[in-house]
Amino acid sequence: MTVRPLIGVSTYLEAGARWGVWELEAALLPAGYPRLVQQAGGLAAMLPPDVPEHAAATVARLDGLVIAGGPDVEPVRYGAAPHPRTGPPARARDAWELALIEAALAARVPLLGICRGMQLLNVALGGTLVQHIDGHAEVPGVFGRHPVKPVPGTVYGDIAPEETSVPTFHHQAVDRLGAGLLPSAHASDGTVEAVELPDPHWVLGVQWHPEMGEDLRVMQALVKASAEVSPSGA
Repeated sequence: MTVRPLIGVSTYLEAGARWGVWELEAALLPAGYPRLVQQAGGLAAMLPPDVPEHAAATVARLDGLVIAGGPDVEPVRYGAAPHPRTGPPARARDAWELALIEAALAARVPLLGICRGMQLLNVALGGTLVQHIDGHAEVPGVFGRHPVKPVPGTVYGDIAPEETSVPTFHHQAVDRLGAGLLPSAHASDGTVEAVELPDPHWVLGVQWHPEMGEDLRVMQALVKASAEVSPSGA
């Protein structure tokens, strides 16, 4: 029987979550993330914020890693002062997810960054962010759509060679690319919509939210890469 690769997905840690009669601090993840992992052939494991020193041991138990969307990365992480439109910091999550990214890169565990996850990947590699852009988050709490155009010859270009309409909700974007990162898709306004590292890594970041759409190809590519490089997914 084929063993399904174990894909860790980072989560929120939020106070005041409510369900039933309870209102408590909770590790949260929109259900679209684990469903997308499962539909793509993987097993999903939630990774709530922990101390960064535990990141390497956590990644060592995984076959693949997803850094999920969420709040703005604190600008101090890339040497900038906060813009008036930048949201409040999530320092524990920043520290944990940066440590996860660094551990995955060191261990060559396949890595997918989604929205904030792509931005944090860029920051982890020394890049910077534009703290506010218009046109990519039209209505608060509602995902929009826009087309992205792949760069031929890239990993993402091989996954989705045609222009594709994607679910989107973000107000920040990649500015200066981190070390080694290549742009692999753009929006019509020139915004970098996907980044990746060249071989031998499998590292991809997408600015949109595949967990909110029907296209499984990006997650299927992560799951396939995880199965190929990890003993438990062989």
